[in-house]
Amino acid sequence: MELTNKTVFITGSSRGIGWSIAQAFAQAGANIVLNGRKAISTDKIAEIEAFGVKCVSICGDISSFDEAGKMIKECEETIGSIDILINNAGITKDQLLLRMKPEDFDAVMAVNLKGTFNMTQQVLKKMMKKRAGAIINLSSVVGVIGNVGQSNYAASKAGVIGFTKAVAKEVAPRGITCNAIAPGFIKTDMTNGLKENVKEQMEGQIPLKCFGSVADVANAALFLAQNGYITGQVLNVDGGMVM
Repeated sequence: MELTNKTVFITGSSRGIGWSIAQAFAQAGANIVLNGRKAISTDKIAEIEAFGVKCVSICGDISSFDEAGKMIKECEETIGSIDILINNAGITKDQLLLRMKPEDFDAVMAVNLKGTFNMTQQVLKKMMKKRAGAIINLSSVVGVIGNVGQSNYAASKAGVIGFTKAVAKEVAPRGITCNAIAPGFIKTDMTNGLKENVKEQMEGQIPLKCFGSVADVANAALFLAQNGYITGQVLNVDGGMVM
C-alpha cells in the first residue's frame, strides 16, 4: 500500500513502540491518529505534523467496545476513514500464576485481546466496503514461547496471534491484510530501568546478544503495511529468540 495521505490509527501511541511507529509512518507520508487513555501533548502532535502530514489525538479506552467505536467515529469525522489500524496498546500485570489475582488476569485480557477485537471489528466495516486496508496487531514472543510470571500476558498475546490468523482468512477476499508483530526484548523505558545483571541475563537468551530498538518494530510495521501480498503472518522482531 502506498502510504502517502493514508490515515493510520495507532493505539497506545503516546510513547514507546507506538510513538516510534507513528513517527515512521508520518515520515512515510501518512496522516496519523495518536491514541492513549490520557490527552497527548501538543508538542507530540506538532512533532508529527513537522513531517508535513496531518495529526490528531483521540483519547479513549480500547477495552470498552463503545469507546472504541466512538474513537473510530471521531477519527472518520476529523481526519478521514482509517486505512491502516495498528493495535499496539497493551498492559502487563505480572505475577506467578498461584498468586495472580483474577482481576489482574481479566484486566490484561480486556486490553490486550478484547481491545484488539473492539478496534478491529469496528474498523473493518469501512475497510470491507472500500475493499482495501491493513491491520497490524502487536503480539509478543511471550505469546509464542511463554514466560514465567506472565501467564495472563502470554495468554492475551497468544490470543492475538490466533485472532490475527482467523481475521486474515476472513478479510483476504476483500483485499485486506492482517498480520502480527511479535517483539522480543526491546529497549524501552521499562527495560532501561532494569539492573545491569538482569539485562545481561536477558541478552544471553538472544542469539544477536542485544536488545532491539523501537525503530526495529516500527520498520517491521512499515514493511507489513506496504506489502499487500503478506497476510496471516507473525513477524518475530526478536534478535533470533524464536527460531
